[in-house]
Amino acid sequence: MKIAAIQMRSGLDPNANLAALEPMLRQAAAEGVDYVLTPEVTMIFPENREQLRSMAAPFENHPQLERVGELAQELGIHIHIGSLPVPLEDGRFANRSVLFAPDGSQQAVYDKIHLFDADIAGLNAYRESATYKGGEEAVVTPLGDFTLGFSICYDMRFPKLYNALANGGATLIAVPAAFTVPTGQAHWHVLLRARAIETGSYVIAAAQGGVHQNGRATYGHSLVIDPWGKIVAELDHDEPGVLVVEIDPAAVVEARQRIPALANAKEFARPGLQS
Repeated sequence: MKIAAIQMRSGLDPNANLAALEPMLRQAAAEGVDYVLTPEVTMIFPENREQLRSMAAPFENHPQLERVGELAQELGIHIHIGSLPVPLEDGRFANRSVLFAPDGSQQAVYDKIHLFDADIAGLNAYRESATYKGGEEAVVTPLGDFTLGFSICYDMRFPKLYNALANGGATLIAVPAAFTVPTGQAHWHVLLRARAIETGSYVIAAAQGGVHQNGRATYGHSLVIDPWGKIVAELDHDEPGVLVVEIDPAAVVEARQRIPALANAKEFARPGLQS
């Protein structure tokens, strides 16, 4: 199966972001892909919470998503919008990933589970949970000869989620992201390779890249990793682009037979302090 990761530099205007995305979707379809993944915050990359509240559209009858559904049907491919903010009743947002089937319908949705709440020495506390509500359910869905597992950006730091996806049948795991440059340089490749190795799954990571209208700089380097942990293709830069790769379900079977970590895993009690 051919798959594609689209790298973007999303800004503040959802229609402009969609206009930038459409020709890349058409390029991927022309190259024969069955599935294409876009980055986190594909449709709007806001500067602050107020801007997010003024620009994020309701999920029902979402104008840009409706157009993506039309494109999925026209092109006859799966289109996976890595994420977009969706207003919720409590005043916060879901960071939601949406997969469209080749008939244009919404096949599956996933709300990012893990949120970045941190107290960093010398800096103000950062509370993503003040703006976003974390999801509560891991999601897998059929995708041709594969089963697709969902995750978003910060999720990649939590191997328990990926173990659950693999044990739920996932053989291809999507990681749309908007990594900052410093964390990308330090952790992007090693974390993604680890998630592929420990689950024996393909990993496809579609990234934001470059300096955005909101002032943030993101790392880029969209890539695909095979179940043995090898990077099989990468956009080695932060410019927008399309990365097309052919993947083979037999590679998942082979990797899991050679290192049967999923089958060998054991339950155990949490450690207690011994003296």
